[in-house]
Amino acid sequence: MMRLPQFEYLSPRTVAEAVEMMTDADPDARFVAGGTDLYPNMKRRQQTPKTVISVMRVAELRNIRGDEYSGITIGARALLSEICRHKLIEQVYPVVTQAARLIATPLLRNMGTIGGNLLLDTRCNYYDQNYEWRKGINFCLKKDGDICWVAPSSPKCWAVQSSDLAPVMVAVGARLKFVSVRGERVAEAADLYKDDGIEYLHKEPDELLTEIQLPPPGRLRSCYHKLRRRGSFDFPVLGVAAAVEVAEGGVIERARIVLGGVAPAPVEVKEAEAQLVGLPFDEQRIAAAAEACYLKARPLDNTDFVMGWRKQMARPFALRALQELRQSCGLTP
Repeated sequence: MMRLPQFEYLSPRTVAEAVEMMTDADPDARFVAGGTDLYPNMKRRQQTPKTVISVMRVAELRNIRGDEYSGITIGARALLSEICRHKLIEQVYPVVTQAARLIATPLLRNMGTIGGNLLLDTRCNYYDQNYEWRKGINFCLKKDGDICWVAPSSPKCWAVQSSDLAPVMVAVGARLKFVSVRGERVAEAADLYKDDGIEYLHKEPDELLTEIQLPPPGRLRSCYHKLRRRGSFDFPVLGVAAAVEVAEGGVIERARIVLGGVAPAPVEVKEAEAQLVGLPFDEQRIAAAAEACYLKARPLDNTDFVMGWRKQMARPFALRALQELRQSCGLTP
């Protein structure tokens, strides 16, 4: 049985109290919400903070407000199950509820939060094992070792970004608010993630994610498709988030296609977007964009399924996503 290491557990009631506690804690302290990522990591000794600061009693982090004209603000502590059934989010940003419903299981969605999913630790077949297993192969670059077992000659870690909501937030242009004792800052979701399996976030350890800001959707249409072995529970081995804005004449004014599960960060496929913007939303353009997604996807052998097949699946998954968006825009084949 894997057990948690000893640690001090703090439970603030306000954001100000939480960030103050983090300032006074040891350098390895961690914020936690539902704990569906951090606590298993601690049991596997991937992370061993001496202090854990829970934000589950901070009521202000659970608020959801806004409308289709001003946009929606979601508190980072909102449970994934709340996102799944929230009428306002489903009406204005159905892609967010769509992606949230694909995360884990109902039990875990009742514990996990939207903020936790956006800050999810990167994953790898060699990293996500218990301590004894990792010790037996001499650990890896991400934790305690000096070699990446996925790409032994690589100087960087290739652990995969496996959040379902991260590519969605990048695709729709969400902004994220962080708070520390130094003040507040708001960052584009696209600027949060780094292409490094170890240092995978542009975020200081003492910063607390407090809210997710979704802009007014206007004519934006978006969707998310996920590849995994089972119909539930599994992390994505490929995710495709697509968003388009189409003018009255059927010409695409704006497009964003983001791949998840194939790299340490969400991959925006600008080559695919170039095949769409300023052109009619037809089958030819969709096929060209899907081909660009296939060329851009470069998964490695660090998750479920054969990496070559995962790359191949980028094409049909992008194709399905764009065809779905074309239909939602009222354009017939």
